Amino acid sequence: MLAAMPDSAPSPLSVGGTSPRDGGDACPGTLRLHRADDGALARVRIPGGVLSADRADALLAVAGRFGDGELHLTSRGNVQLRGLDAECGGGPAELLGAAGLLPSAAHERARNIVASPLAGLDGSPSVGGWLSELDSLVCGSAAAAALSGRFLFALDSGRGDVDALGADVTLIAEDGDCLLRVGAADEVFRLPSADGPRVALLAAELFLRAAGDSGAWRVKDLPDDVRTALVRAVGATTGPVVHRPRPRTAKAPAPGPVTAPNSSPPATTTATVTAISVGVPLGRLAPAQWRLLTETARRYGNELRLTPWRGIVIPGPFGPPGSSARSGRSGQSERAAEALDALAAAGLITGPDSPWTGVGACIGHPGCAKSLSDVRAEAGAAVGPVGRLPVYWSGCERRCGHPHGEWIDVVVTPEGHRISHVRGDHRGPRAVVRNDPAALASAVSEARA
Repeated sequence: MLAAMPDSAPSPLSVGGTSPRDGGDACPGTLRLHRADDGALARVRIPGGVLSADRADALLAVAGRFGDGELHLTSRGNVQLRGLDAECGGGPAELLGAAGLLPSAAHERARNIVASPLAGLDGSPSVGGWLSELDSLVCGSAAAAALSGRFLFALDSGRGDVDALGADVTLIAEDGDCLLRVGAADEVFRLPSADGPRVALLAAELFLRAAGDSGAWRVKDLPDDVRTALVRAVGATTGPVVHRPRPRTAKAPAPGPVTAPNSSPPATTTATVTAISVGVPLGRLAPAQWRLLTETARRYGNELRLTPWRGIVIPGPFGPPGSSARSGRSGQSERAAEALDALAAAGLITGPDSPWTGVGACIGHPGCAKSLSDVRAEAGAAVGPVGRLPVYWSGCERRCGHPHGEWIDVVVTPEGHRISHVRGDHRGPRAVVRNDPAALASAVSEARA
């Protein structure tokens, strides 16, 4: 689970760089698959990461019938299906559409929405109303169909978690109102909460007009003067300006029980277990793990929330705090303890002491032809004590899926594994470890500490 942070680098178009569109928008979807070394890849957008148990079943059925059976979580809370047969045709899309996971063929790659996974569960307000309305508005907008697969909306419950992810348009709940941020601008606009989804879509449509022929896929790719003009154009349609710099860090929900203050009479300071949170090692779920997660969700609340940190939150209700004599845990309900024990036995991260906490990797070899090694296996072999910093393993210089912010960067090069400490736009001293697994594991552990 890696804390993502915004990219503050200047637009490539402002410094004479290459347009992002020069290579085309290659983001895969459900209808347009990506060819990988292990077969075709489909990326299924899950707005807000919110899945019902029945829709989770449908995803597993498609993965098993047409792919390798596994489900891979992305850094936007979506699901990737890998190893799809080249002859699968429209079969996956047909099954996903029947399950309600493909409401608009024209907009299936534009439905990129992340949401605070603990919204409404930890005392912060729910963003469920925003989510359903914004998704409906996006799918109903002819213009929005032109948004790239990279353009991102974020719905933040006020925790600052997804506000820190560098989305193109962000809504933030505050004191019953709504703050709207465009790109990484420090200035946000206050407006009534009910107007949030409509204005968020308007901001996206204004972006498309501003992008024009510039080749920008995202707000950060616009030339600086065009981006400034876009923010002003959005501001002209909203309320007062508020100075609110984007948070510099974003933390994933801690694995384990999720609690919220108990507001039910009689008023007490006792918290209630409202959900459980688990991490997924390397974001990769075997069929048995997915089935267990789905069965757990169906038993307690019928909902799963996939997080942008490759984890899953399962809302309850799980009941008031208590103790579990069997597990030795205290401060959580017996039902939550039993669910977490079962998920831990299945190999998922259910507490902060898991050695997999903070470890991430790209798909690596053999799934990707560009990768120079099987970085997932290497990451597993190098897993040690929990480190202070997260670590991300990349099989080549592209570093697909890497986080932003402060982290340990491990990249495979022809010379060996290059290890460096990244903090924002600054990269610290680099060390290269050549063909020595034990030395590599030791170096990574030392760097994380």
